[in-house]
Amino acid sequence: MSTAQAPPVGVGKAAVAALGLLATATGALESVVSPTLPLLQRELSLSPAQGALLSIALLITGALLLPVTGNLGDRYGGKRVMIRLMAVVLAGGLVSALAPNLPVLLLGQVLQGAMVGALPLSFILVRKHLPQGDSQVAIGVVSGLFVGGGMLGTLIAGPIAEGLSRHWMFAIPTIAIAVATLLVHRLMPDDPPVRSDARIDWPGLVLLSGILLTLMVVLAIVPEAGAQPLELGALVLLLAALVAGWIRVERRSAAPMVDLHLLARPAIWSSYAITFAVCLGTSLSMYLVPQLFAVSADGYGFAASATDIGFYLLPGAVAAAVSGPVAGIAARRFGPRAAVTAGVVGMTAALLALAFLHGAIWHLVVGKVLVALASGVCVTAVVVKTATTVDHRDTGTATSLVLVIRVVAFAAGAQIGGAFLTAATPSGSAVPAESAFVAGFVIGGAVAALSLLAVRKMDAVRKMGKGQTGAP
Repeated sequence: MSTAQAPPVGVGKAAVAALGLLATATGALESVVSPTLPLLQRELSLSPAQGALLSIALLITGALLLPVTGNLGDRYGGKRVMIRLMAVVLAGGLVSALAPNLPVLLLGQVLQGAMVGALPLSFILVRKHLPQGDSQVAIGVVSGLFVGGGMLGTLIAGPIAEGLSRHWMFAIPTIAIAVATLLVHRLMPDDPPVRSDARIDWPGLVLLSGILLTLMVVLAIVPEAGAQPLELGALVLLLAALVAGWIRVERRSAAPMVDLHLLARPAIWSSYAITFAVCLGTSLSMYLVPQLFAVSADGYGFAASATDIGFYLLPGAVAAAVSGPVAGIAARRFGPRAAVTAGVVGMTAALLALAFLHGAIWHLVVGKVLVALASGVCVTAVVVKTATTVDHRDTGTATSLVLVIRVVAFAAGAQIGGAFLTAATPSGSAVPAESAFVAGFVIGGAVAALSLLAVRKMDAVRKMGKGQTGAP
């Protein structure tokens, strides 16, 4: 899109600011449960298993809805779908704020999970209404503000819940979302539907949902795979059958939920491979570093309290929030591929350094900052690359799949880290062997380094010409 086709600069900036406010508010609402889970378990008399279910309900819903919202945004217009999606989120926030028990709170979290779909819809709107260079920066800013909102929610949830009540920790971000949605509705220009006459691919949608649900269950039982080999084997077979059925349905559909020809483009599948590898390594570090802080100081750890761990992790959260705008600016100035390469190299170096330098608190703090910054730059640059490689009508679908892969990779990394520590904990002891942490960091770094092969593939596609990658 040329600059002449874009809306007036003032309108564009105001609209992007409204999207940024919405990203911040949704990120805050998404993150309030994790830091207050002990309080919720106490007030609602929840078991640890019920608390775990509450902590992942929103994540699962978001993973299921991401490809749907992206596809609907491509078909019917990003703004139109965004406003309706936020109505669902507002209903979820209200239900969560008023929830008297676990079933009602779970319902609220399921409805709130729709918020994750706001990101690909934001990318659709940004790309339609801004010149390409400005849209790259705007995508980074919106991504960074979503992460920053999550950090804000983590910081304010506890004080609000303890100073006011658990109800207000849901209500305050929900009110902010309502205000931001009204601003988006007023300031963002309408984007006409691209293919509103196409029918929704319900069989493909059902099969894709089944794939994601089965995959999440498989990842959940990985740490206990030795005790449940038959269950794991059956789920893997079911997952393979669902994938085969989904591919067959999508190939035959006149209006598929996900265009398999799109996925077959080297520029697209390489972006997805990079996202999975980088997010898997990031998730391993996110799981292992807090565990290492908490290990008894009699061994090799630091016996840090929950409050101390939160304080130690705060610089990493700030780095993750800053990484989005940094990636957008870098992608505009040097190109997305260069930003991705720099992010992968920096992250690999940081993870390998953590494997051998973790004997002091500052080692872990600095390492976590570097991993968060490099990972954020890399993933945001991948989103920018994906969004600007495909046709405008495929922006939501392509970017939503990046975010789905991010969710799956984070879940996989946490489960792999848990499996490492479980296997390395001697019988009768609660302290895993230090070698488990070393192995986890090394594997995370090695997986991230392998993604450089996919980066080279992106470079090869680039040399073939824009026409073959679907670039406008």
